[in-house]
Amino acid sequence: MKTTHGIFWALILSAAIGADGFCESKAGKAAPVSFDLKSSSGSFATLQVGASLFTIRLYDNASAKALEGLLPLEMNMIELHGNEKYHRLPQDLPANARTPGKIRAGELMLFGSDCLVLFYKNFTTSYAYTKLGFIEDVSGLGAALGRGNAKVTLSSSKKKDQI
Repeated sequence: MKTTHGIFWALILSAAIGADGFCESKAGKAAPVSFDLKSSSGSFATLQVGASLFTIRLYDNASAKALEGLLPLEMNMIELHGNEKYHRLPQDLPANARTPGKIRAGELMLFGSDCLVLFYKNFTTSYAYTKLGFIEDVSGLGAALGRGNAKVTLSSSKKKDQI
């Protein structure tokens, strides 16, 4: 009985801090919201993975603007859960986390205040994120990122036609 009780509390603690201890949220969970993929700032970024280029439309918020100030970023994004890659940023960004409920492939979000997350599969979640932007055309994104960690470059682009 004592062993079962200990395992139960270990599982509860693991869920509270993140199943794998990576990118624990400082912001916690928030009420569900739906993301309007059309409400962007008009700013764009380019994600380069090997020879593949993807256009990211950035949202009009303080977090996305702060991310733009860090660009260009060369990152080794770490694979997590078979649906996302993440990278710890060199500094905290402003966060306004909400629980999206559904994540769409191509969404770029902030987990906590310093964990950049790129999703390459659709799924549902109860975790809270700050939305940063989204890839307009995700064709080939999963294949470009591959199964393991991925080396990517994120750079700013003032206009979509410059990408």
